[in-house]
Amino acid sequence: MTLFYCDHHHFPLTPGHKFPLAKYRLLRDLLSVEGAFELREAPLAAREEVLRVHTAAYVDGFSNGSLEPNVMRRIGFPWSKELVTRTFASAGGTLAATREASAHGIAGVLAGGTHHAFRSEGSGFCVFNDLAIAIEDTRTRTGLRRAAVVDLDVHQGDGTAAIFGSDRDVFTLSMHGKKNFPFRKQQSTLDVELEDGTTDDVYLEELERALYKVWAFGPELVLYQSGVDGLKSDKLGRLGLTAEGLRRRDALVVEGARHHGIPLAITLGGGYSEPIELTVVAHANTFRLASQVYYR
Repeated sequence: MTLFYCDHHHFPLTPGHKFPLAKYRLLRDLLSVEGAFELREAPLAAREEVLRVHTAAYVDGFSNGSLEPNVMRRIGFPWSKELVTRTFASAGGTLAATREASAHGIAGVLAGGTHHAFRSEGSGFCVFNDLAIAIEDTRTRTGLRRAAVVDLDVHQGDGTAAIFGSDRDVFTLSMHGKKNFPFRKQQSTLDVELEDGTTDDVYLEELERALYKVWAFGPELVLYQSGVDGLKSDKLGRLGLTAEGLRRRDALVVEGARHHGIPLAITLGGGYSEPIELTVVAHANTFRLASQVYYR
């Protein structure tokens, strides 16, 4: 299974910043020794690829460091040239993974899933919406008719929902904490709001019902935002999922896409457990399961 990475593009954070930057390199190191994955350096997304989703004023303002301070505060990162490179590489990794999945059935990126980015602004550690960029790229290159985003991060994919809000050819599913960030929710095609402390069985029942609607929509491409912040150990998640629950969650998505013959591109999404190794292993397990399902 081919996976794209961009963690070698490091960017500076302020001391004590809560973003788990170290998890990306730790995840690549863990998967690189297992033999089931071909790890490739993510290319940088081109400006014109990003502009299929985001406004020129926003893209150029971010690229040259001229965005207003309040805009960067909402994103949650201090601006730097290194952050710009990393952001274009993260989007480029999702573009590459989606193209690889379209050709070979499945691929992934050890980054991405930046679902809080809107057309003209970012939020919640998300600058560009790589999910939307990948869908628009596939439309342009292949004439893709229908796509779906299966967003199982614990935080609603509000940016993705807003970008595709009037687009009947993109099905956006978001299963997320009802009382969690973002506190001003957007309207996805299907929102499944979960109470704090939701456990495996309830979660999986809800997911099965939701995925039935996704498959019935007939997508020709699925982007899977596979955040692991639903773990009970997660600092920001507030759900009660176990590692086995996440494995069964991933199996429902991956096996469903394979059964229906739909190319599947997997992005990373959030994860904020302590110690950080709990997050890293949970992310690794998603890709391990995906590889086993497709290549068993």
